[in-house]
Amino acid sequence: MAEDSRSDADPGPPDDEGLSAGDTWIELSVRADLEAVEAVSEILSRFAPGGTSVQPGFELIDEGLGARVDPNQPAIVRAYLPGRNRSAARAAVGEARRALGHLQAFDLRPIGELEVSVVHEADWAHAWKAHFPVLRVGRRLVIRPTWRRHRRLPGDVVMALDPGMAFGTGLHPTTQLCLAGIEHWSDEGLIAGARILDVGCGSGILMIAAGLFGAGELHGLDTDPIAVEASVANAARNHLAVQVRSGSLPSRSGPFDLVAANLIASVLIALAADLAGELRPGGRLLASGIFIDREPEVRAALEGAGLRQLERTAEGDWVALDLERP
Repeated sequence: MAEDSRSDADPGPPDDEGLSAGDTWIELSVRADLEAVEAVSEILSRFAPGGTSVQPGFELIDEGLGARVDPNQPAIVRAYLPGRNRSAARAAVGEARRALGHLQAFDLRPIGELEVSVVHEADWAHAWKAHFPVLRVGRRLVIRPTWRRHRRLPGDVVMALDPGMAFGTGLHPTTQLCLAGIEHWSDEGLIAGARILDVGCGSGILMIAAGLFGAGELHGLDTDPIAVEASVANAARNHLAVQVRSGSLPSRSGPFDLVAANLIASVLIALAADLAGELRPGGRLLASGIFIDREPEVRAALEGAGLRQLERTAEGDWVALDLERP
C-alpha cells in the first residue's frame, strides 16, 4: 500500500485556522471492512476521550427518506480529539496513523487511509448526527433518530431514538440481527405481555423495540452509567416504562420470558450459565454480537448451560442465536 505523503504529525491541511483554539475538535475517520471495524475502533479510541462511532455502509430507500444497511459496503469509524492543543493533536494523529499503518500491513481486510478534518465546538455535539438516517429494520420496525422526520407507512412500528454516547443506533449488523429476532418473536406471539431483560442494553434499543411490540415488563442492565441514562431517556421518548440498573448478571429480577444479549463472544461465553438462569422454563434467549469464527464456542457454552438452539441468523460475518430453556 502506498505511503501517505503527508507528515505523520499533520492533523489536517496546513492552512487550518483556529486549530489551537478551545472551540475546535479534530474529526478522525477511517473507511474499513466490517470485519476490521473493531480493530480500527480500538486504535482510534486510544486518542478520543468520547470513544468512537461506527457508520456501516447503507443504501437509501423510500425515495431517499430511509436507509438500509448494506454489509457489502465499508463502514466508517469516526472519533473526535480536542483541538485546543495543536501539538498534542498533531502527536495523537501521528500515533493513530502509525498504528493504522501497522494494521494495514497485515492486509487482512481493506482499511482506508486516515482522514482528518476540523469541526468547531458549536457543531461538534451534533456533527455525528448527520451520519444516522431513518432506518427500516425487518418488515415493520423503523428507527427514527429524534432529530429526523419520518413519513409513517401503514403497519410501521416507529421508535424514536437518541443514542447519545451509548452503543445501539440500529446501524450495526449485530443490533439489526437482534431487532429482526425480536420482530420474529412478535410474529410467534411471544412478545405480547412478556417480561423481557436486555443485558448490555446500551441505548435501550432492544427492550424499547420489545415494548413497542407489546412486551409487558421491560428490564435492562448495563455496566456503563451513560447507557443506563440513555435507556431511560429513550424509553420515555417512546412512552414506555422501564427498569434499568447499572451492573451485570444476575439481575435479581428474574425469571424472564425473554432475554436479549447483544454482547461479544467472550462475554456471552462467560455469562452463559447466568443467562440461562435468568430464563423461566420455556423462555427464550436471543444472543448476538457473535463473530462467525467464535460461533461454535458460544453455542457450546450456551448449550452446556442447558439451552437448546432453535434458530440461527446471520448478517455478513455476524451471527445471532435464538435458544430456549427446555
